[in-house]
Amino acid sequence: MINYTFSLITFEYYLLVLVRIASFVAVAPFFGLNSVPTRVKAGFSALMALLVAQVVPGELVYDGMLEYAIITVKEAITGLMLGMMANACTYIIGFAGHMIDMQVGLSMAQEFNPMTRTQESITGNMYYYAIMLLLLISDLYHYIIKAVADSFLLIPVNTQVFQWEYLSDTIVTLIADMLIIGFRIMLPVFACCMVMNCILGIMAKVAPQMNMFAVGIQIKIFAGYAILVVTVMLLPRAAAFIGDEVKLMLRMVVKGMYGTG
Repeated sequence: MINYTFSLITFEYYLLVLVRIASFVAVAPFFGLNSVPTRVKAGFSALMALLVAQVVPGELVYDGMLEYAIITVKEAITGLMLGMMANACTYIIGFAGHMIDMQVGLSMAQEFNPMTRTQESITGNMYYYAIMLLLLISDLYHYIIKAVADSFLLIPVNTQVFQWEYLSDTIVTLIADMLIIGFRIMLPVFACCMVMNCILGIMAKVAPQMNMFAVGIQIKIFAGYAILVVTVMLLPRAAAFIGDEVKLMLRMVVKGMYGTG
């Protein structure tokens, strides 16, 4: 049975749990989007912290307000690192879309994404909504909620040990995986455009009187987006790659703050 009675000690512990969860929710995928109202984020964080604080009790020992403030900062850093590393995996979508538009000649065509409040390429924006919808259908947000709740079992309050060398290796792994997964997503368009460039180069030698630069722009755009239509059934596989990367980053970040490494 869950006991919801509070004392000063349990309330202080609840506040620390709330700091980690609220920091995570503020920057995590799905929950940290600008389209999610701030009241919803605050209410969800408070409710989840209430449940976690009762189910996963912990001991809180500190001397004075200064040490309590240091513990609060550590919990905020823990939540921010978990959320930011998980959210960074979604940048793979924008990277792949930008590379595709560079190949088809639309890299200068930018539009505003209200979800991230940034200027993104046309293909990147389209891929962002499609893949995020697929990740939502795959219940990835359930895994994210479970991950931040389970982090209190592996890393209780005020027990995290920041292994900065391992965490820096995690960032390097993320960057490498971002390049690999992003290139896999744009590989069909890249191969098509490479063949088109070879054909246009041969035609420029055979018929030099034709302006292949002006002709090639329309052909590359048409061929690039034709490949996107043909390969649309590969989007679930791309979403699976990104979902696996989110899970990997969460595990690596937790391991980088786990006391025994």
